[in-house]
Amino acid sequence: MNKKLTLQPSDLALFKEMVKGTKKLQQDKIIHSPKRKKVMHYAVERLQQEQVDASYYFSDEFQPNLATDGPTRYLREGANAYELKKLRRGDYAPEFFLDLHGLTQLIAKQEIGALIAACRREHVYCACIMHGHGKHILKQQTPLWLAQHPDVIAFHQAPKEWGGDAALLLLVENDDIARR
Repeated sequence: MNKKLTLQPSDLALFKEMVKGTKKLQQDKIIHSPKRKKVMHYAVERLQQEQVDASYYFSDEFQPNLATDGPTRYLREGANAYELKKLRRGDYAPEFFLDLHGLTQLIAKQEIGALIAACRREHVYCACIMHGHGKHILKQQTPLWLAQHPDVIAFHQAPKEWGGDAALLLLVENDDIARR
């Protein structure tokens, strides 16, 4: 059903008369580069700045008063104790996971700061940090760092399905939670 458009001979002659003396344009394939930075460069710089800002809260010298008996746990002052119980039971499924295996303390601090910033940015309430056993350095330091951050509501040793005593589940405050 491909119907070709047919012109009357008089219309065709009129068209040829009108385009008489014109030249066909040659296509140049010059691609002009943008004069500004790509948008993704700004995003990378912003993410790096968020990471640095988030790790600002962590000090190696501050020793929060954490419970020494039983599993590792923390509840921010004024927070609902039922939230900690729900964490312990595994009622919250973490949406973000951070694996600290093989990282130095400095890099681990930066990654934890980036995780908390990402949770706030993406409106994620529960995340999991897997610190492992190893020499117990990150296992001991991670709760101390998390207890210092103002956006961490609570954390508890993870249930078996999320890593057991080699991981922590944490609840991160974001704007949606403040409205509940």
